[in-house]
Amino acid sequence: MDRRSLLKFAAAGLPLAFSGKLFAAPAAGGTRLLVVFLRGAYDAANVTIPLGDFYTRSRPTIGIARPDPANPLAALPLDANWGLHPALKDSLYPLWAKRQIAFVPFAGTDDMTRSHFETQDTIELGQPIGASRNYASGFMARLAATLSAGTAAPSPIAFTDQVPLSFRGDTPIPNIALGGVGKPGIDDRQAKLISAMYAADPMGKSVSQGFTIRNEVYQSLAGQEVAANRGAVSPKGFELSARRMGRLMATDFNLGFVDVGGWDTHVNQGGATGYLAGRLTELGTGLAGFVEEIGPAAWSNTVVVVVSEFGRTFHENGDKGTDHGHGSSYWVMGGGVKGGRIAGPQVALTEASLNQARDLPVLTDYRALMGGLFARMYGLRSDRLGSVFPGAAASELGLV
Repeated sequence: MDRRSLLKFAAAGLPLAFSGKLFAAPAAGGTRLLVVFLRGAYDAANVTIPLGDFYTRSRPTIGIARPDPANPLAALPLDANWGLHPALKDSLYPLWAKRQIAFVPFAGTDDMTRSHFETQDTIELGQPIGASRNYASGFMARLAATLSAGTAAPSPIAFTDQVPLSFRGDTPIPNIALGGVGKPGIDDRQAKLISAMYAADPMGKSVSQGFTIRNEVYQSLAGQEVAANRGAVSPKGFELSARRMGRLMATDFNLGFVDVGGWDTHVNQGGATGYLAGRLTELGTGLAGFVEEIGPAAWSNTVVVVVSEFGRTFHENGDKGTDHGHGSSYWVMGGGVKGGRIAGPQVALTEASLNQARDLPVLTDYRALMGGLFARMYGLRSDRLGSVFPGAAASELGLV
């Protein structure tokens, strides 16, 4: 096998990116953070549901019924003003009862483009709106760098096919898509051959480390899967990846990012049942699996933040769906989270209080929200937070 053929074979068999820094087998401890990015802009108003006549009138076919213990398709009661989609009853609603999940409605960014790609970039970069963008610097990478300069040593990883924009920075971050992890397609002999080819190359160290990390992740997961395959793990969907993330973050990594797609619901979105309900069931089941796998001890020091690029129109459209909007609802979960409540500034939703007469306003900037979380989680002062989210003042929402 010549060099070109061997490298092509290697690229096809390596879901874990080559890294310039060795993160293999770190002893992850202390505070853990996982950011879950729902790409496609999920319909927040049908997940954290603003109860009231205006909501009911605005969504004649996709709206969720008011809480009713006798109706299994009705919203689950959160407080006097809010309900939760019934698809999350068996997965995340128990965390609400334990006060381990809080919802922050009216959250998002001042980016008004309503473009998926534009606003996803805005969120992941974490840079001021209107300034020139540095696409080589994401907020998760800056958080990792900031923590590296202090006492909270990070062990970061992206559970994605490619290194996401949020983790781009001066120090390469490893990435791996856990849904497709299988037996390495390159044996030890082939790995040594490829490493030898790069021995005198500047990438040589990274290539060698990439093989090491990939094999260690595979061996770790393979051993755990054998024990877990007593019918406990679904072999499909997000749950499998989420459970794997839980095991890896319990022991090896403490700063993670994952994205979940499929939330753009312009047509036939569904209500208590249907497309969005199915996606929520998968997401909720996966996150509940993550909690189970990471275990009570690690969960007590873990914070999971679920975000999306923007919300959707408050009124349903003519295709029984919703279009691109503005304000969303962010979720903050964890064993030490002060949950069981709706957090942050709120406003009663009426035609007059909608943003541009179409969608939810943003009352909590996502950079301020996360800055407040990081300040509490890692003890970061304003000067160090300014390195993560330049130009943004942190909001103290009392979430941790």
